[in-house]
Amino acid sequence: MTMYIKGLGLCTPGKPVSNAALAQRFALNEEWISLYLGNQSRYFATDLNSGVQHYSLMDIARQAAIAAIDNAQIDKSKIDFIILATATPDKLMPATVNEVAHDLEMFNIPTYQLQSGCCGAMQALNLANDLLSVGRYRYGLVIGADICNKFIDPLKDYSDSLASEIINFALFGDGAGAVVLTANADESPLAITHLQYRMTESTLPAGQIVNWQGSRIIEQEMLREDYKNIETHVPLIAEEQLGRMLSVLEATPDEIDWFLVPQLSGRMTARLIDALRLPTEKTINCVAQTGNNGNALLLFQLSHLLETFQPGQRAIALTVESSRWLSGGLALQHHGVK
Repeated sequence: MTMYIKGLGLCTPGKPVSNAALAQRFALNEEWISLYLGNQSRYFATDLNSGVQHYSLMDIARQAAIAAIDNAQIDKSKIDFIILATATPDKLMPATVNEVAHDLEMFNIPTYQLQSGCCGAMQALNLANDLLSVGRYRYGLVIGADICNKFIDPLKDYSDSLASEIINFALFGDGAGAVVLTANADESPLAITHLQYRMTESTLPAGQIVNWQGSRIIEQEMLREDYKNIETHVPLIAEEQLGRMLSVLEATPDEIDWFLVPQLSGRMTARLIDALRLPTEKTINCVAQTGNNGNALLLFQLSHLLETFQPGQRAIALTVESSRWLSGGLALQHHGVK
């Protein structure tokens, strides 16, 4: 079923954190971050030096939700369901989605929270599409958000950390995005016409692990990134997903105006664009400025797309999650009058 983007909102906590500040705190090489990863900045809800958490996941998810509802120009009472996709909830219970709903006084509606990674926004959009398709709901709110505060230890000396752990601080950042969706074509020209999401048939080990240890002292990495495997296999999975999207659209790459490709780092995104043989000027990228903010990143890309999306144009968005090698795709079309 086709659904329509009625409003979109973002939240980046605090001020951008430079490579110099990141390198100093986590015993990283500033030049290596710039040259090898290609990221220039990112945002954190936690002060890197003091460890003080200035914003919770609920805080930034709430701000993105308010911004999206305001952008949609509807009252929050019109929202019929909320879906939050995140890898980093504030607590196991209450679920952060319910904290957001409670804080905004959005009661008597169904709420859902997905435990997810870089494909999380795509999963949430799929679920929203299914809910809107039954005809009982007019507006749905999808939020994608992540924060790193549980993994930033102000007392830790990171100079002895493994590379597979420390690379996460150079790659990732905090942020939240939200989108108001409707099944009513007369309310928005921004149509999501096709959605795909799947767990790929892969024998690869998990490429991204995020542990949740609680108060127990366990001698294992809280974060582990198999960057080399990711660098090798994400382009292959993305190419397969792009092929599936083009097939369902019965289109060639030349007939698509914009591409939103997976965003791990600035450098890897550039390599991925080359591997997919796409013109750089037709791609929407933001990870070098925002950091990889996980479940929020696709919504940040969509926000950038909507700044340039013109009536009659089409776009394809791709996501790949390396945790268990998931992939997703969506197609958008601007139905506005030229």
